[in-house]
Amino acid sequence: MALEIKILDYGDIELESSFLVLGRDCGRTRRVLTLGFLILGGKYPVVVDTGYRSNQIMETLGMRGLQYHENMIENQLARHGVRMGDVRFVCHTHLHIDHAGKDDLFPMNTTVVLNRKELEYSVSGLMHPQYPAPDIKHLIDRLHTKSALRFLDLEITGPIELMPGVYCDAAGAHTEGSMNVIVETADGIATICGDVIYDFNDQIVTPFNEIHDWEPRTTGNHGTSKRAEKAAIKKLLSNSRYLLPVHDRPAKIEGGNVVGRLHDQVPGPIVQSLPARNWFPA
Repeated sequence: MALEIKILDYGDIELESSFLVLGRDCGRTRRVLTLGFLILGGKYPVVVDTGYRSNQIMETLGMRGLQYHENMIENQLARHGVRMGDVRFVCHTHLHIDHAGKDDLFPMNTTVVLNRKELEYSVSGLMHPQYPAPDIKHLIDRLHTKSALRFLDLEITGPIELMPGVYCDAAGAHTEGSMNVIVETADGIATICGDVIYDFNDQIVTPFNEIHDWEPRTTGNHGTSKRAEKAAIKKLLSNSRYLLPVHDRPAKIEGGNVVGRLHDQVPGPIVQSLPARNWFPA
């Protein structure tokens, strides 16, 4: 059976718009998705990112969480016939507040997989409010429990195969330890890219206030250089058939361009088609 990715809807977040795309609609509130991903078709189910712990915890960042009963991770998995204890690996693109809030609901024999540098970065204080204490302290409990936590050293090793058809690779952007999860599907490479991309339209499809309209826009929330952010996005666009960020619906990529949008599974039907960009107008 070919690998496929199911979208898990963990609820929405209301936040200030320029947090998503640097300089865009400063001071305006925007509501965005918070997604997770379930990889099926292999020997075991794999979950990528687990959402935020509670609506209340988002208030610590001045944001509003909009998570309801149907958004609970156990209910999202149940839609696909998966129980919490069935999941072999929980992978994290990174450990920010809206990505690693439900790890403690998984049994300790489910292995949480992350890039070692991301756990180090989470306690560095460099983006401190975005790494809440309950989430990080739970990971320390896993650190001291056999097989409950697995470290990768992706900056040194390069991509690591987690299981046949699923690879982890250093993202090189957003946080110092962010990683991408790369899935070989029947229709090409699908890359779960965390927060390296927040918003396809405003970062990639529609130029925003720049002369160099072939340059991707950076997010308003990153811990690496703008050079690294732009390069990481360009690499994703060059190497993937599908891209799956956490705060926007998946996109289909051709020739480095976003040509279609998907909804709740990858591969899956295109729900919005976009024309290829005309780089050389007459």
